[in-house]
Amino acid sequence: MAEAAEIAPSTPLQKRVLVVAVVASFIAFLDGFVVNLALPAISRDIGGGLVIQQWVIDAYLLTLGALILVAGSLSDHFGRTRVMEWGLGGFAVTSVMCGLAWSGEVLVVSRALQGVAGALLVPSSLAMIISFYSGPAQSRAIGQWSGWTSGAAIVAPLVGGVAVDLLSWRMIFFINVVPLAAIWPVLLEVRHEDTAGTSAERIDFLGAFLAIIGLGGPVYALIEHSNLGWQNPAVWLPMALGLLALLLFVIHERRTAAPMLPLSLFWIRNFGWGNIATTAIYAAFTYGFFILGIYLQQVGGMGATLAGILLLPSTLILMLASTYFGGLAGKYGARWFMTGGPALCAAGFLLLLAVREPLDYVGQVLPGLLVFGLGLAMTVAPLTSAILGAVPTELAGIGSAINNAVARGAGLICVAFAGVILGPEVTTPGLHRSMVVIAVLLLLGALASAVGIRNPPPLEDSTAEGARAVNPPG
Repeated sequence: MAEAAEIAPSTPLQKRVLVVAVVASFIAFLDGFVVNLALPAISRDIGGGLVIQQWVIDAYLLTLGALILVAGSLSDHFGRTRVMEWGLGGFAVTSVMCGLAWSGEVLVVSRALQGVAGALLVPSSLAMIISFYSGPAQSRAIGQWSGWTSGAAIVAPLVGGVAVDLLSWRMIFFINVVPLAAIWPVLLEVRHEDTAGTSAERIDFLGAFLAIIGLGGPVYALIEHSNLGWQNPAVWLPMALGLLALLLFVIHERRTAAPMLPLSLFWIRNFGWGNIATTAIYAAFTYGFFILGIYLQQVGGMGATLAGILLLPSTLILMLASTYFGGLAGKYGARWFMTGGPALCAAGFLLLLAVREPLDYVGQVLPGLLVFGLGLAMTVAPLTSAILGAVPTELAGIGSAINNAVARGAGLICVAFAGVILGPEVTTPGLHRSMVVIAVLLLLGALASAVGIRNPPPLEDSTAEGARAVNPPG
């Protein structure tokens, strides 16, 4: 019977929902991959070195990670599709602003505003899937979402690399506008069927402010310490204020009547432990792609197009196998996929310790990317299914937002640590240190999954259990 439910065809409405979710996420992922490849070109054009490269990534991740929780509440409050419309429109405008930036400071500010739009965009897409699918079909749909959106990592080096090498890095932002025109009519059709948006609770803007300060202070300190030193008040003071803001954020979220981060959700075992695993796993993923894209260009001497293409094997494996592993997780549970997948990823990154100068891609890089790709495909869809499948449907928006915020925040902090791990510039010894750090993070994620994740009981029982966990006794 579970088998029949798993292979049941999607309804026309569900197909439209999946298309909207895939394209919306595709835009956000495309931007991330393209920007990683363009960092050396941006640095050559507007200067700033590693610090500007870090800020171009982290300015986006900072506002995205801090505001994505508010966006999850907005999604539940106003409806998934309406919030997605706001996100798509804002992403188009801020992408054009990034493309027109004439200095590093303007680009960083524009990237921060783009993160605000991305915060509206990201949680709505997965929340729509959770709302319109259930059971094994939901796991399969999440697997399809993971596979298709990973296509952004394939399009990015082919389109973005050519734009950077033959035209300008500015084109990587302008191309974001193209998918928006394609998705808008479908989104309007889905909007008429979206019944979400009945929450009457107020939005937690104070929590959002504390989250921005709490994340922004430490990130600023970690990035700028290489220029100013830890003893400089311009470094340790933002760090102290940020840590204080994080403490106040937790206290506020415990006391407010309408928190942007409902701490009670973490009483759900798979949600709580899954987000612990997400922290370690996505910190590793984000930092891994960041450092490899820069290393292949600045040390390996490759152009943006070639560097992007040479990083494709792991993404191709993810795209081809993600739906398969998502289906398996729906049938057998996500626990051991979430354990074995990160462990394989760790092995792949450790294989990159063989990298030496002069660079031999086939002998030194490719084997690690292939092992990493298999582990990546085994991890992504089961991880997402386990976490979001544990959340009651009426809280799908905020559940998706929390998981995305955890993933982006983990990446934000890890990229901010780049200067600590690498030193002032990217070198081969710095790459080796990075690979060890990444492998340790991935193994911690695998351990958290093995210890904490439980394969759920039948759907009707797990839904009731999730409802009880959101409102624990006492």
